Amino acid sequence: MRLYDEIINDILTDLSGQDVVKLPVGDAADPISRDWQDAGKAMMILQADMAYELGGHNLPAVGNTLVTTETELVGEDEIILIGKDLPQITEDTPYARIALVRVAEDSIGTGDKLYNTIQNIGYFRYHIYPKGFMLRVSSSNDRESVRVAADALEDGLNFTAIGNAMQKALHRHKEVEAVKIIFITDPGADYVGLQEGLKKTKQITATIDHMLKDVNMDCGSCGLQEICDEVEGLREMHFGMSEEHT
Repeated sequence: MRLYDEIINDILTDLSGQDVVKLPVGDAADPISRDWQDAGKAMMILQADMAYELGGHNLPAVGNTLVTTETELVGEDEIILIGKDLPQITEDTPYARIALVRVAEDSIGTGDKLYNTIQNIGYFRYHIYPKGFMLRVSSSNDRESVRVAADALEDGLNFTAIGNAMQKALHRHKEVEAVKIIFITDPGADYVGLQEGLKKTKQITATIDHMLKDVNMDCGSCGLQEICDEVEGLREMHFGMSEEHT
């Protein structure tokens, strides 16, 4: 499955020239970060209780999850940080969270199964509640900001804890083989490019959904023809769906 690989390649190429810190994963992490408390449900962090907001005050706030089957793109579990870690941040700052998720080729299927797998993996962010880390997702505005509680920072909250929690949540999906989490807080990062990547990701997923609803559509008159022409694998998928329904 190569649907999102071009976007992933663009992200990794852009990040290759930046100062990158690899954070510890799993048993390599300190006990506090490795087993950071999950609140068990959505929590409310009021302004009076927060230290700052990642992506606050209309600063960039990008959250994107991309699925691939390529080991070359996602070889193993990793957590990468570009910019300051949570304890070093003192005010609202731009923010991006990118999850690159490798799934087993033979587990994702086609058609409805493929679409549902992609969607369910992307929904992981709605089922993770790290204490002191309140996600604020606006799908309509394509924003994923985070309120960070002051007392959680005092207790040791950092991106190692959040990254490990996200990886655990994603590995609950049986299709997932490896997860690369990328956190970006560097004010000089290319958030516009990351936002464009998110836009294209959503277009690809919407195109799959459109194909499932109307597999016999006329490509020449379809408003999604441009994205279908651009993305390797989409047109083949469409033809495959059409053959299944004939």
